[in-house]
Amino acid sequence: MKKALLLLSFLLSHLFFAQNNDCSTAIPICSNANITLTPSGSGNSDEGTGCMSGGEHNSIWFTFSTLTAGTLTFVITPALNVDYDWALYGPNQTCTQIQTVDPIRCSYDAPGPGQYATGLNLTSLDTSEGAGIDNLGNSSDGMVKYIDVLPGQIYYLLIDQFSGTSSQFSLTFGGSAGLLTPFGDPVLQPYPFIAPGPNQDGKIDVCGNPFLFDFSTLTAGIVNGNPNFIVRYYLSAQNALDNVGAITAPVLVNPTATYHYAISYSDPTSPASFLNNCKQFGTIKFFDRSFTTNNATLTECSNNNSGTATYNLTTANIGLVTGLTAKYYPTQSDANNNTNEITNPYVYVSGAGKVFAKVTNQYNCIRISEITLNFNPLVVVNPASLRSCFIEGTPSLGSFNLINATVNSQTGTTKEYYPSETDAINQTNPIPNPGAYIAPTGVIYIRVMNATNCYAVAKVTLEVLPPVYSSVLIDKAVCMEDKTTLDAGTGFDGYEWSNGETTQVISGVGVGTYWVRLKTGDCWTKQEVKIFPSEQPVLSNIEITNNTITVFVTGGTPAYSYSLDNNNWQESNIFKDISRGDHTVYIKDAFDCEPIAVDVVVPNIINVITPNGDGVNDVIDYSALSNKKNLILNIYDRYGTKIHQADKMNNYKWDGTVGGKKVPTGTYWYSVTWNENNKNSTPIKFSGWVMLKNRD
Repeated sequence: MKKALLLLSFLLSHLFFAQNNDCSTAIPICSNANITLTPSGSGNSDEGTGCMSGGEHNSIWFTFSTLTAGTLTFVITPALNVDYDWALYGPNQTCTQIQTVDPIRCSYDAPGPGQYATGLNLTSLDTSEGAGIDNLGNSSDGMVKYIDVLPGQIYYLLIDQFSGTSSQFSLTFGGSAGLLTPFGDPVLQPYPFIAPGPNQDGKIDVCGNPFLFDFSTLTAGIVNGNPNFIVRYYLSAQNALDNVGAITAPVLVNPTATYHYAISYSDPTSPASFLNNCKQFGTIKFFDRSFTTNNATLTECSNNNSGTATYNLTTANIGLVTGLTAKYYPTQSDANNNTNEITNPYVYVSGAGKVFAKVTNQYNCIRISEITLNFNPLVVVNPASLRSCFIEGTPSLGSFNLINATVNSQTGTTKEYYPSETDAINQTNPIPNPGAYIAPTGVIYIRVMNATNCYAVAKVTLEVLPPVYSSVLIDKAVCMEDKTTLDAGTGFDGYEWSNGETTQVISGVGVGTYWVRLKTGDCWTKQEVKIFPSEQPVLSNIEITNNTITVFVTGGTPAYSYSLDNNNWQESNIFKDISRGDHTVYIKDAFDCEPIAVDVVVPNIINVITPNGDGVNDVIDYSALSNKKNLILNIYDRYGTKIHQADKMNNYKWDGTVGGKKVPTGTYWYSVTWNENNKNSTPIKFSGWVMLKNRD
């Protein structure tokens, strides 16, 4: 406790009116005290003596008890130049006795300038002050002789304010005896009392005006563990002095008022002990540290119509100033109970609703503000789709004008175009030319923003319309000399042919490559069609046996037809009973185009040779066919072994010898092969037998 309290200061701030019981209501004095009373009147009886200049005027009674044997002095010192007189009674006289006896000391000092202190000292010899002249003939100084005391003696002191002028005074005791008091006694009070308040000066910060306060919560702190001390609280100094109207329950306190408390001792072994009358007083002053805040509203974007928005709660204008701190909670109950604190108020994701800011100042006063969370006007978008004709040459791609996608009908919006939803949300990789966006079938996303920069992302489905081809318009083969028609089929909205015609069917077209542009909706598909000459059959080879011609054909389109005069046709590839000499074979396939013609020679048949040198049938001679390509004559024995080859080297002849030696008489086989002198070099094979007769 501060020094003032250690000195047991007696501070009373209210006017003290004349006492009803006079001496019987004497105020116990257990220490030096600063008296802030203005006595008024003489009470129920005038107990003043002659040395008090005519009795009581404005008086107050005190009582005290001595601690040890010795001398006792005191000094009454007015704060202003005010005349205080006094009378001291005792020791151990009752109030009834006091009314019938003279005081043991008194002074009615009528001081000169600056001489207003009065009381007992160790140098004065007079026991009372009279007429302003002491026993030695000195002018009155208001001081009289000390008293000798024994332990535990009780005295009464009457102090009278003669002039009526308001002024507080101090009452200071001295000498060797000291006053009986429980305060400061290391046995009775081993610990200092501690005045309430954070600075131990009786000043308490509260949060409100008025504020419901329970004074009893201060008692333990004030008493500070000292046994047998009691603290009572009062609305006024007079109540504290008189011990009336003690505050025993929580009350509404007013920061503009001063409250009082009295510390008193209760001797557990002697209820009648003078110590029980001692009181130490203190004041309590409340200071309203409350503050005001505002409710506020935050409005943010519920982007992409998510139903939530991101709020920076610290930006809410709730009236935060220096010295105030705020914590944020999802409900008022949470704010009251310090539960579920929003740990990151800078990035708070929430739907529309309310949160609560719990604001605290340095005095731990609290104010809860309501923050309303609103959404800016929503951006409303709808999914859309765009269709584009394929790009000719790259049918999987189309060119889209994304600006034409109707995804929002609100005015005042702007749009940005992105290849993915993530890009649209993060505003990364924007599409640089949305008016001509080349893409396959798929999706893009449009970020639509309003004036408050809120946005929503719309999905746009892109569809590349593929080429639509005619299923009936196909390549066809015709005879080279023929003409035909081309039919693109029904179901198209327009036709544009390469020959300039615009009908479904065009006629009179021959071999060649054509195209048609087919319209489906707004799209055109270019389809190419070829008319190519039918593949002509190819005469692969001809075999001639005696007077039979067998024709072998490949290519073309079966079935084949055969003729020797281009007039009479047969399905068989064998011609019989053919005369010797030149013939023409005609062939055509199922297309019935202009036939191909191959000249064929049926050689003369030689069946017998007699190489005897007579010039008749001496050799087999096919030199007449020497104009044919690759002409070869091969001779085989009856076992199929080739024994001779006649070609250009031996003028296509055989004379019945092998290696210059005659072979035996017998039947031999031969074949003559060549290629006709046509563009296909048609191979011809003529075979037969010959009887060889050699003469020795």
